[in-house]
Amino acid sequence: MRQFTLYTFASLMLIVLSACGGSSSQGASTGADGDVPTLVIAEPLRGFGYLPLYVAVQEDYFEGVDIEITTLAGGSAHTNAVLTNEAWAFIGGPEHNAFAKAKNADLKAIINVVNRGNVYMVAKEGLGVEEDMATFLKGKSIVTTAYGGTPNSITRYLLNEWGLDVDQDVTLLEVDQSSIPSVVSEGQAEIAVVADPILQQGMNEGIWTAPFYNIPEEMGDYAYSTINVQLDTIEEHPEQVEAFVEGMKKGLAYIEEDPEAALAIAKKEFPTFEDDMLKSMMDRAIQDQHWEFSGEITEQSIQTNLEVVVNAEMLEPNVISYEDIVESSFFQK
Repeated sequence: MRQFTLYTFASLMLIVLSACGGSSSQGASTGADGDVPTLVIAEPLRGFGYLPLYVAVQEDYFEGVDIEITTLAGGSAHTNAVLTNEAWAFIGGPEHNAFAKAKNADLKAIINVVNRGNVYMVAKEGLGVEEDMATFLKGKSIVTTAYGGTPNSITRYLLNEWGLDVDQDVTLLEVDQSSIPSVVSEGQAEIAVVADPILQQGMNEGIWTAPFYNIPEEMGDYAYSTINVQLDTIEEHPEQVEAFVEGMKKGLAYIEEDPEAALAIAKKEFPTFEDDMLKSMMDRAIQDQHWEFSGEITEQSIQTNLEVVVNAEMLEPNVISYEDIVESSFFQK
């Protein structure tokens, strides 16, 4: 598939930003009673890593606001929804805030959710795996998410770290995450970069084996999925931001204190999945420390995030700082 360059991506961002309106709602609407605003949260997929958000919604932890979650597939569709005031916030990589900042738009991460690089490398069933990643992956077809998405950035980063040229040494297929299993099962790719629940689904169906490369473990603290809003929202509606952050803290604490109870909520969010499948995903998330239960976004986790997109040639080096893309006052309260 055609590879996008940094300059192509920047041009797309310019188009998006030029379309941004001056709406004061920033993705919030007023409920029927005229008092309680509904905050729209855009997600790139229905992901198990987002369970703290789902828990907080199911348990009605958001005081004074209603929450509506919308799923927008595509590398940057969830980010664009916030930039165009169609959503109040998006859950996803704070590197999108950096991309926007580089084009003079202000998006800020207000609380951490997934604090590890929440994707894994898997090989199709029957493919022997070698220990040396450069040797093993050279010449292989690898499927990952669309360009601009965090899994794509991580894929490009790791290939670069292993000395592999993304255009010459591998065939990189970039698709919506939901299409990844069919790409592998139809023989178009030998390697996939995936997250739960698709990871566990593919294992259960025999499309691929257990992960051969554990990215959360290997990369350590990584601000992978934060809640991100416009700076205008923080300045004009701090009470909404505070209410949301406090609700998210309760959702995170719920999972930390009672993972078994959280599984019951996960069952409501993923009703077609068997209990043992959900249990496997929860065990993996806890073991690999996916969630930052305090909600804190550390400077180290942002540094790792930015290193990935700079290395993947999606952002110029040394142009974005922690303070540019994170508002720490709310999760520090």
